[in-house]
Amino acid sequence: MTEPDYVHATRTSYDTIAADYARHAAGELAAKPLDRGMLAGFADLVRTGGGGGGGGSSANGDGPLPVLEVGCGTGRVTAHLAGLGLPASGVDLSPEMIAVARQSEPGLRFDVGSMLSLDAPDGSLGGVVAWYSVIHIEEEQLPAVFAEFHRVLAPGGHVLLAFQVGDEPLRLTEAYGRPIALDFHRRRPEQIAALLDDAGLPVRARLLREADDEGDFTERTPQAFLLARKRPTA
Repeated sequence: MTEPDYVHATRTSYDTIAADYARHAAGELAAKPLDRGMLAGFADLVRTGGGGGGGGSSANGDGPLPVLEVGCGTGRVTAHLAGLGLPASGVDLSPEMIAVARQSEPGLRFDVGSMLSLDAPDGSLGGVVAWYSVIHIEEEQLPAVFAEFHRVLAPGGHVLLAFQVGDEPLRLTEAYGRPIALDFHRRRPEQIAALLDDAGLPVRARLLREADDEGDFTERTPQAFLLARKRPTA
């Protein structure tokens, strides 16, 4: 099947800037306590099963089910999740980003792949994190992405999304002095929450914070974080 043009452009762009991006973003989470708070809450829910009904421990009972970060980039959030006690791995479109992740975090697993077709069995994951990665997905393909998240999650499993808030996309043609072609789709939390609910992933919590316009990691728009859960089996 021929991949959409935007998928090719996204992969090529991140291949181009992988090393520069890794240097720039290395300390970003340390500067954003609210973002870390959402990741910590997600990790706690996955470890405990989120109030019962599945999605917690693996079949042999020796720990939580695996967690996958889709669009993991250089692996910094995957590593943070592992530090929170989760068996975390990452997948990304960009081979160069994955190469950086493997070098930076040699103890974790990182694979090249697409969130449109995840290489994970049905119901095998305790959690999915899409940390500023669905921002590159065209609107008409979001339902398919969320259906794929639903497929790979165990009943009671959780998904955490982070994205920029707004109505108009941002097109970048240059980053770190290099030519790229990246579209950043800003969206409304209520829009994404409705799509998640349609996919069988009702939202349980949301955080909307204002743009951080200080320090080394300035933002242009407010930021949204949605925590959703696959309905447990009866």
